[in-house]
Amino acid sequence: MSAATSAQAEGPAAAETRYQPQMVSALADSLGISEWAAVRRLDRQAEQQRILSGLGEDAARDGAFFDAAGTLTLNVADRETAQEVEEAGLRARIPQHGQTALDRIKAQLDTKAARQTPTGVYAWSVDLASDTVTIKVHSDTGATARAFLKAARSHGDAVRIVKGKQPLEPQAVVAPGSKMTIGSGYCSVGFGARNSSGKQYLVSASHCVEGLPDLYYNNAHFAKGAHTRFTTGQSSVDMGVAAVDSDDSIATAVTTYGQAGTIAVKGSTRAAAGAAMCKSGATTGWTCGKVKSYNNTVNYGGTMVSGLGSSSVCSERGDSGGAYISGNQAQGMTSGGPVGQQCSGVNGTGSSYFQPLDDALNHYGLALNTN
Repeated sequence: MSAATSAQAEGPAAAETRYQPQMVSALADSLGISEWAAVRRLDRQAEQQRILSGLGEDAARDGAFFDAAGTLTLNVADRETAQEVEEAGLRARIPQHGQTALDRIKAQLDTKAARQTPTGVYAWSVDLASDTVTIKVHSDTGATARAFLKAARSHGDAVRIVKGKQPLEPQAVVAPGSKMTIGSGYCSVGFGARNSSGKQYLVSASHCVEGLPDLYYNNAHFAKGAHTRFTTGQSSVDMGVAAVDSDDSIATAVTTYGQAGTIAVKGSTRAAAGAAMCKSGATTGWTCGKVKSYNNTVNYGGTMVSGLGSSSVCSERGDSGGAYISGNQAQGMTSGGPVGQQCSGVNGTGSSYFQPLDDALNHYGLALNTN
């Protein structure tokens, strides 16, 4: 029996055991489908991820992504591998370019941007679904933008340029009150993790702990910045950690901000592009959408930030550092989004960038705290 059929047969109680009702409801709203269809999509997504894990690294070495219909597609090198993948129950594609070649192009663009910031060009990433490096441009009138785009166009149809997009900014903001107060501003709490000695850390967006500040929750000190890879005005990575006070801890369940209930954190397996996910943040609360792509580099007003994931999850200032989760798998922390974006009542039609959690855990040698 298929996962979709199984979900239909089990009834509401079993579905709610697997997935929090709040997540199912929000995903259904964001995708414009029924709650039963949302459950079936989550089931199918999890089953396809399980099959992918069983294939091993070689079969998926050139990238994997979910298409708009929720079907996981693997980029493979030849017909023989494609047949093996399809016999396992997944879709295979022999791409014109593929992730390996696109990653090389993207790395070249990163190097060029590090030498001279392309003002007006705000993000570029490997988009597996379109098999291109996609570049998002707010304005191409400046000399640095023109030079950057000329270099990008030299790669032919491996590069896709999208114009008319909004500039980006990190989403830490000076505002009264917050879930995680930093001086006179605030960010949102990310995930708890521990090192090999058991010392507890908060994994956050790096710009939230730039300068290694003291962090407060409900006006009480609970952590202090320990490491950051973000420096304003320099090429950066938006991952950082704060040491949690010995008498405090980070919960292993994500709040849904007024939508009732919490979402248990069971692991940190990265969701493929196209997978459904939601975010919790102090400004906009609980918003949902899909993973768009990984390995994005963005331009936050002159600060180049690389290694980000992109999504259709809406976020605003103050959501930075907040938790992204897909099913029960932690995905990352809010990094930034379009200037002036409004998220009230919006699901699946916004835009945001997030720091993938697995990259941060690996870099700092931490293990995620799970429920």
